[in-house]
Amino acid sequence: MIEHALVLQFPLNERRNRIMATAGIDDRSAVPRLARIDPRQFELLFGGCKVERYAAGQHLFVQEDASDRIYGVMSGTVEISLYSPGGQKLVANIELSRSLVGEIGALDGRPRTATAICHTACELVSLSRTQLFDRIEKNPSLARAMIELLCARLRWVSGELGDQAFFGIEARLAKRLVFLSGVMADPAGWVPISQSELGEFLGATRESVNKTLNDWRNRHMIAIKRGGLRITNAAALNQIAESQDDD
Repeated sequence: MIEHALVLQFPLNERRNRIMATAGIDDRSAVPRLARIDPRQFELLFGGCKVERYAAGQHLFVQEDASDRIYGVMSGTVEISLYSPGGQKLVANIELSRSLVGEIGALDGRPRTATAICHTACELVSLSRTQLFDRIEKNPSLARAMIELLCARLRWVSGELGDQAFFGIEARLAKRLVFLSGVMADPAGWVPISQSELGEFLGATRESVNKTLNDWRNRHMIAIKRGGLRITNAAALNQIAESQDDD
């Protein structure tokens, strides 16, 4: 299982409604919530841990590294990426405040399934693998919380496979932009992400992303500036995604 992938999977015609029901969302234009443990469980897990500060661009671990720690995000954003043997990059997720990073490797002790790098300056807390199991043994409710988190991760991974197999670039890009706008936009609505980074999210070329974004800008659906973009017509983007559900 890939750590931290960012989608949910159900049969194509039922997926969106079930997402909304599961997440308690009524508006079909809304986005699913991130997979996180309850804040009380987060405190049980990391209570008393020293806050560690990391600069933007600093690695927490690299794909295939030995797994010896689990991290909790206090502030900032952490990018989770996969790399092919040839060096091609696919961004699987952006982890935000109160998210866990590296829990799969910390639980099973096997090599890291992805690379984690601080996308912005971050404040993190962490536990060694030994400390993790000690806290789970002392607080049995943590075991259930971790199982639920892993199940949520697996559903997101299954969804990513479905999107890659069944949806075209426009539908996947529209979904990703709406999602990123919901979790990363500044107060003015600008999402700090480049077209190359969007391509890395989708496993698509920068050229194909650029072509689609320019078309949407000409249709007044988005605004673009260097290093960022802003949605100006979310309904239109959601319609693009929905119109391809049965393709």
